Amino acid sequence: MNMINKTFIGVIVGMAMSFCAISVSAQQQAKTLFVNMPDSLLPLLTAVNRADCIDFLESNMQAKVENRFGKTSEMTALTKDYINLQVTPSSTWQMKMLPVNDSTQVICVVSTVCAPVCDSDIRFYDTQWNVLPISQFMPGKPLVSDFFSVPTDSASYVVFKEEIDAVDMLLTKAQLSGAGDELNLVFTTPEYIEKETAEKLEPFLRRQISYDWIAGKYLPVQTTVDK
Repeated sequence: MNMINKTFIGVIVGMAMSFCAISVSAQQQAKTLFVNMPDSLLPLLTAVNRADCIDFLESNMQAKVENRFGKTSEMTALTKDYINLQVTPSSTWQMKMLPVNDSTQVICVVSTVCAPVCDSDIRFYDTQWNVLPISQFMPGKPLVSDFFSVPTDSASYVVFKEEIDAVDMLLTKAQLSGAGDELNLVFTTPEYIEKETAEKLEPFLRRQISYDWIAGKYLPVQTTVDK
């Protein structure tokens, strides 16, 4: 009987240890993938740079490292599924682990450059860092018109139509959430176009489109209107 009890207890302890190991592994997944990512996806930082950033933050230190250009890059946020980096004074890099189902995750990466108007590139990867089609996880890239409310009265519509035709470039700043799975696209084109045109379009402007991660995809769930 004692042998049975000992065996039973041993099994329970083993299962508990396995569960803990799985939990720890999940918590470390983002940082582990970050350290092991191909250098080509973030050329300014070496694998040593990336590992140092994590070590510094986990030691409650500023996570600043000297990048390949001899300049400073800094990791500003690290959680089990999210990383944020200030790569240069004018560029940022974000990474977010997102669940597709109970056993599969994908990596969403947002690279933003402000030169001087901010514009972001959004990409998806599997956990082996193979690139995945963005169309699999997001609807098509928004159009310029998606960031405006078309006026219903004829006088305003004439003004709107004349000015909107001059907006021929879509620039957006994407922001992943460290606390949740949201993705926000802020419309930055108004900072690029002529000031007079931007002022005339201001009353019709929708500054931001928000997405939520639902059933393995980013879907638009809210549009905020600039007051």
